[in-house]
Amino acid sequence: MFETLSHLALQQYWWVIISLLGAILVFLMFIQGGQTLLRQITGSETQRDMVINTLGRKWELGFTTLVVFGGALFASFPPFYATSFGGAYWAWILILFSFIIQAISYEFRKKPGNFLGQKTYETFLFINGLLGTILIGAVVGSFFTGSEFSVDRLRMTVTTGPNTITRWENDTHGLEVLANFQNILLGLSIFFLARIQGALYVIKTVDENNILKKARKQVLYNGLPFLVIFVVFLTLLLTGSGYAVDPQTQEVYMESYKYLHNLLDMPIVGGLFLIGVLAVITGMALTVFKASANGIWPVGAGTVLVVFSLFLVAGLNNTAFYPSNFDLQSSLTIRNASSSHYTLTAMSYVSLLVPVVIGYIWYVWRSMNKQKISAEEMEKGEHNY
Repeated sequence: MFETLSHLALQQYWWVIISLLGAILVFLMFIQGGQTLLRQITGSETQRDMVINTLGRKWELGFTTLVVFGGALFASFPPFYATSFGGAYWAWILILFSFIIQAISYEFRKKPGNFLGQKTYETFLFINGLLGTILIGAVVGSFFTGSEFSVDRLRMTVTTGPNTITRWENDTHGLEVLANFQNILLGLSIFFLARIQGALYVIKTVDENNILKKARKQVLYNGLPFLVIFVVFLTLLLTGSGYAVDPQTQEVYMESYKYLHNLLDMPIVGGLFLIGVLAVITGMALTVFKASANGIWPVGAGTVLVVFSLFLVAGLNNTAFYPSNFDLQSSLTIRNASSSHYTLTAMSYVSLLVPVVIGYIWYVWRSMNKQKISAEEMEKGEHNY
């Protein structure tokens, strides 16, 4: 089946899968968002236990999705992995560090003899929620704004001796993404969106009126800055120049309104984006004005659609998905940065298992959330994070 597809079709197929994984990862960042709200929506240790435990039941899903997202990128587009992870390593080290301390915090916060104390691990959870969201958003922002690297394509064919094909052209090695205003806007957008989703998830899964009242307020308090920041980011993105690729020569050049053109040239993607935006706004409005407990579903689905669309806009329709603003012709595209036809074909058969995995996650999710977290459950202490 897949072996009959052209190399370009397989490249596009895998960019769609990468985009979907990235979108699901951003949705699952409601865990990070909830961690940053811990002190704002709780008033006692029992209440903090309730919130941490409802988030703790899902933290492994977010961590696993991050690993799968990185692994899929490595396998399908290895030059991106070599360039970004090998050059912008400080950004990725900080991201991975924040997720490591998250895992440690959930496992050791309630362990007997915890010499660091619960507050230390709760601080670690906040750091993960802050750094993890903003840094991932800023790195993804560089898919549109570009990074300072060069690629020696002649080295790709060398089979002996040193084979360094990419060179990072600054000394900050990834931290420069935080110096770009547009990258910061996307990072802050994901940060506030994660906090909105975190509050909505708590509303859906916790049985405690004081927590629910505070969580609903946080949807409003974080919703307003999110909308303003995201609109500014979107305006800059759609009115600025983008990194276009000549389909015949593969030459990279700057094109005015490139990402707006991508949305218009791919009406299905543009439609998904608009539906996603409306779903996010609807979910927040239902929570704030109708006191609905189900806002997590439209906001979550909208988040997946919006992020999925942005990834597609970044890589499809003859666009460089990891552009170099140091040397335009070093920019990475799905055509010059993908694995071989054979590798992508073999991987594509494995990808058929994705619906099975998603179905399993959904089953486990529903099983865990059949009953809301209550104070009584925390007092039993059968398995508390």
